[in-house]
Amino acid sequence: MSIKVPFNKPYLAGNELQHIESAIKSGKISGNGKFTFLCHRFFEDRYNFKKCFLTSSCTDALEMAALLLEISPGDEVIMPAFTFVSTANAFVLRGAKIIFCDSRIDHPGMDESKLKQLITERTKAIVVVHYAGVACNMDSIMKLANHYNLFVVEDAAHSIDSYYINSAGKKVALGSIGHLSTFSFHETKNIISGEGGMLVVNDERFKKRAEIIWEKGTNRSAFFRGEVDKYNWVDVGSSFLPSEVTAAFLWGQLENLDRIQNRRLELWNKYYNCLSEISECGDFKLPIIPKYATNNAHIFYFVCSTPKKRSKIIAKLKANGILAVFHYISLHTSPYYKSKGNDNLDLKNSQIYTDRLLRLPLFYELEPGIIDQISNLINETV
Repeated sequence: MSIKVPFNKPYLAGNELQHIESAIKSGKISGNGKFTFLCHRFFEDRYNFKKCFLTSSCTDALEMAALLLEISPGDEVIMPAFTFVSTANAFVLRGAKIIFCDSRIDHPGMDESKLKQLITERTKAIVVVHYAGVACNMDSIMKLANHYNLFVVEDAAHSIDSYYINSAGKKVALGSIGHLSTFSFHETKNIISGEGGMLVVNDERFKKRAEIIWEKGTNRSAFFRGEVDKYNWVDVGSSFLPSEVTAAFLWGQLENLDRIQNRRLELWNKYYNCLSEISECGDFKLPIIPKYATNNAHIFYFVCSTPKKRSKIIAKLKANGILAVFHYISLHTSPYYKSKGNDNLDLKNSQIYTDRLLRLPLFYELEPGIIDQISNLINETV
């Protein structure tokens, strides 16, 4: 059976190709040009991010974060087990020991109540993953981090245009709370550039050095601003910044962010309404949005009652030309993690999401009628 409804379909929002042509005609398609500046300013103005650095991927942004925090052998970094491998790799590359936290019973995000018991004298950072763009409880995490003098990195790969409502009732953008945060513009995300990412620096201590690391360990940006008479190799770094072609495509998406988000929310709500009655049978549970979080409609998922039930639904949809998929394999069960002689952890909730979480197609051009069809097929299966 050929796939008629893919899980994801990249969307051209409007002016991406024209912006790419403009970048090429300008004679500058290497990084840190006009379109990079436009993207940086957009994020900083709209979301109150202190300083932004576009990167070639969210993985690059995470690796920059690990460099800025000076992660080194012997350091411990706490993060959820239910996440993508890049979250861990960035810190493993610096020699850190990863300490995995279980997920919440009501959401794939990390269980904040279990963080304190994982902190030791070697802990240096907590990496928070806002799964599906739904915020973790950042008040409790920041309070704990401040008490133990730990850094917080928000892995906000899923979280463009998503917010946290803090204890004072103020709505603040995800990615603006931790010391550092990272975003993804991979083709599966709400706002895309094919591959692409961004590091956000919210702590002034890291602002100057982040620019140097971003520019291959040189003070090249300061040179072009006329702050130094020549630029030199002054620190470690790498080629983290993307080309202007990537930034130009991203700018075309950002110009239409509200339209894209409104459409995705419309489709997400359609799924939720269609599946609400069916979920009462007990064969699956719909996603929960905590009162302190907003929904950016990045993923529509539900959690099946058993792995067998998930497989049955996937097979039914595939037989009708519709691709639904599972998600992460919990990192604490991975061959690499086990090969390093790590403890055999029992993270029950994380394993539930590994075995039972199912993601449905969600992209701008998905027709509401297809959601009706998907819901009917699920109803026939449960």
